[in-house]
Amino acid sequence: MAKKKPDGKTLALRKQGSLHPYPEKVSDPLFQQGAFFDRRDIVQVKYEMLRRVRTEGETVLRCAAAFGLSRQSFYQTLAAFTREGLSGLLHRKPGPHGAHKLTVEVAQFVAECRAQQPSVRSAELAERVQERFGVTVHPRTLERALLRQQKKGRQ
Repeated sequence: MAKKKPDGKTLALRKQGSLHPYPEKVSDPLFQQGAFFDRRDIVQVKYEMLRRVRTEGETVLRCAAAFGLSRQSFYQTLAAFTREGLSGLLHRKPGPHGAHKLTVEVAQFVAECRAQQPSVRSAELAERVQERFGVTVHPRTLERALLRQQKKGRQ
């Protein structure tokens, strides 16, 4: 059987990072009725879940289940919404984003080492960073940082 091609709204939701990964788990009656409430829109689903608990006094456990999320997800969503507003409801990949160990100083040090000794291996650079800054950095992280610097230099 051929796969159904996504419609325009699905493509738009995916592009903006608000496509619900499991829309079939949303069982709330509001999302069963019509076109306004769209279970594919995770921002709308999360917002309505928060609103339902806050304004209608629904229990967290029952409400989270009806919106296809866990109790833990409810509390994470509430914290993100309190901290960031609606943009906090967008899905973000867990974990650090970007090379958080590579401060400007570390990146400059690595670039200087490579400029002085172009044949130095990234494993050796990682050891030097550990000795100088007390930061453990994977050699591949340093390779990526050096590639980014090269690309910036070409532009």
